[in-house]
Amino acid sequence: MLNLPSLWLIAGSMLCLMELIFPTAFVSFMLGISAIITALVALIFPSLGLQIVVWLALATLLVLLSRRWVAQFQSRKRSFADDSEGETLTPIFPGQSGRVLYEGNSWRAQCADEQLAIAAQQKVYIVSRQGNTLLVLPTNFLNSGQ
Repeated sequence: MLNLPSLWLIAGSMLCLMELIFPTAFVSFMLGISAIITALVALIFPSLGLQIVVWLALATLLVLLSRRWVAQFQSRKRSFADDSEGETLTPIFPGQSGRVLYEGNSWRAQCADEQLAIAAQQKVYIVSRQGNTLLVLPTNFLNSGQ
């Protein structure tokens, strides 16, 4: 029969590995880290009730801290306005959608200027994103200073 520290260690390892298989925005990873720390606490305090309280408190604290860290990381990520380029796969007519090749994937796209048409196989700048639709402008439009 396994003792409590071993069970906490196994549970923590499984939760951390689950994060690799099923990404959960670090939630299961933080639960796993909490269980591993609780395994260390279980070596000193054999009370299962106390171990559960320690695990719950650590898990809550680490999940909340990870949320704050992830939010800060996402706010620092490169935005589309950082000179991102794509290429139109289909023409984009005024006020309508077309397809753009961006970072190796086909995206739904609309011209940011609703009066402008963009031909197929034309280089475009990614201006922003609205849901799954990219707002683009042709590179010659931005270079001409209009």
